[in-house]
Amino acid sequence: MSAARSNTHAQAVDAAIELFTRKGYEQTTVEDIADAAQISRATFFRRFRSKEDVVFADHELLLDAVVVLLGETRPAARGVTPEELENVDPYVEVCKAARLVFDHHVGQRETSVARHRLLQDVPALRDRELVTTHRYERAFTSYLRDTLPADTRHSTASVAFAASVVAVHNAILRRWLRDPDQDLRPELEEAFADLRRAARNPAGPTAEPATASTSPSPARTQGTAGTAGAEGRVGTAGTESTADRAAPAAASTAPTRRVVVTVLDGDADPDEVAQAVRDALGA
Repeated sequence: MSAARSNTHAQAVDAAIELFTRKGYEQTTVEDIADAAQISRATFFRRFRSKEDVVFADHELLLDAVVVLLGETRPAARGVTPEELENVDPYVEVCKAARLVFDHHVGQRETSVARHRLLQDVPALRDRELVTTHRYERAFTSYLRDTLPADTRHSTASVAFAASVVAVHNAILRRWLRDPDQDLRPELEEAFADLRRAARNPAGPTAEPATASTSPSPARTQGTAGTAGAEGRVGTAGTESTADRAAPAAASTAPTRRVVVTVLDGDADPDEVAQAVRDALGA
């Protein structure tokens, strides 16, 4: 991911976030950003269409990285044998992709925290963020429908699990943004494991190895780093979204063809989100 964030890209994004924070979003011009990033106005517009685009530029890179990561285990993936695909757990792969987003924000701490504050202060930017969040859900749902067993992929299970992962990711990321000195990765992994258990067996909990992790291996993370795109967000770069404020933790199975939605307060912690899923499913 960091490799795709070229020097010019990083300079423009970091300069823009710093200027927006210090001077205000409306008061900062494209010329101000170009001067601070030491690039020409023409170069700025070759990379970004507007001030708004530069705020979400990392999100676009992340979304492309997520699509590439998930594409490695799609049925049509080149170089992947049928035997290898049989060992792929689509639910785990979606959690790995969400974890990629989380790790990016943690790795870009100052910019992520400043962007989060900016989005809380500028209502005009929040609509764009909601759209970005939905793009993550669509990417996850599309992948699950391609990779889950035939009797499950076309049910509401794909939509429900994708929405649940986004909601849990955003809740934990938002907590980290408020206090970035804390390490919430273990809690994120545990919450994702709860969602996978509920998705696989809504009638009751099933054992999942305690060592299971959704963290991408260094090799796979490196593979996604070279892609071009943007940061999207499973709730974008850690900013607050509809999924954050009214977390739709849902799960479903093919036999019942149902979607279960629970609505929680914006301050609900990840344990409450995960428990809401289990309670709604009767797990």
